[in-house]
Amino acid sequence: MKRNLFIVILIIFNITIDQISKFSVRANIELREIIEIIGDRFILTNVYNEGAFLGMGSDMHPTLKLIFLLILPTLVLGYVIYYIVKTKELDRLSLIAFCCIIGGGIANVFDRIVYGKVTDFFFIDLGGIFRTGIFNVADISVTTGMIMLLIGGIFNKDKIEKA
Repeated sequence: MKRNLFIVILIIFNITIDQISKFSVRANIELREIIEIIGDRFILTNVYNEGAFLGMGSDMHPTLKLIFLLILPTLVLGYVIYYIVKTKELDRLSLIAFCCIIGGGIANVFDRIVYGKVTDFFFIDLGGIFRTGIFNVADISVTTGMIMLLIGGIFNKDKIEKA
């Protein structure tokens, strides 16, 4: 029970932080307005993404959007929730990582259901070395979770090889 409560709290935390940030952006930043935080290296803006990662799929037929951007992600997120609740052997890092991925995924699916698009607002450009698309807190959650899983996988592989 304690473990499941931890899972629920972490997922809800990710969703809440994302939704609060998006609400604030929609309320305080005009569409396509640019606010320089650190010159033109780190900006806040307000754009809507009707597709997936970096707008991919935004020009898909509405039926395909429904399948690939709502139904399929919802089924995958549901399965991952089932997996982490049932798999008691998951280490803490993997559990946290999956909760971040689920929370971020649910937050973006929620936007697609309620608004028909996802609100994105962060942009980073470190002068050609590193330049992002425009993203949001849910994207940070998903990316952080994926990085944590990769790191955990590397360390668990080393532990298995040593054993």
